[in-house]
Amino acid sequence: MRPPAQIKDWLGIDEMFRWLQEAPSEAAHKRRMAIWLTHTGKLHARQVAEILGISTQAVWLWIRQYNQAGPAGLVRTGRGGRRRSFMSREQEVELLAPLIQKARAGQAPKPNAIRQIIEQQLGHSVSMSYIYRLLRRHGWADVLARSHAPKRSPNANDTFADLTRPWRRED
Repeated sequence: MRPPAQIKDWLGIDEMFRWLQEAPSEAAHKRRMAIWLTHTGKLHARQVAEILGISTQAVWLWIRQYNQAGPAGLVRTGRGGRRRSFMSREQEVELLAPLIQKARAGQAPKPNAIRQIIEQQLGHSVSMSYIYRLLRRHGWADVLARSHAPKRSPNANDTFADLTRPWRRED
């Protein structure tokens, strides 16, 4: 049988034990435990995988990452946030600030007008779905509602309801 994987001496035994205990999450603890068991217990990757309930490939990956970059090789960064955005939140707020003042004065801008302003700022075209998501992100639901509503008389609904629902008619 082949010998267990060799772990580089990035940390001493005491430092590695402290590093294991200070794991910030359960996933980080599993990664560190895989290194600890391989180094101190001289266990094979298959045995470590069985103990931790993970795949053997994951153990080999973590050993390689640790041997190449040390403890920093096992640090994971989150993938959250808006990765595909044209502007940061602060830039969006700054761009919408004058439009908020107009809306408070009773002149709510139409989404097409906002689109033109944003396209001038960015220097390229954007889709209307981007505009609607931007407005929703900043709490402009009333602008969205008014932009879609057709202009009609307040009694138009009642007339249509009377024609389509015979139980509402007065004969």
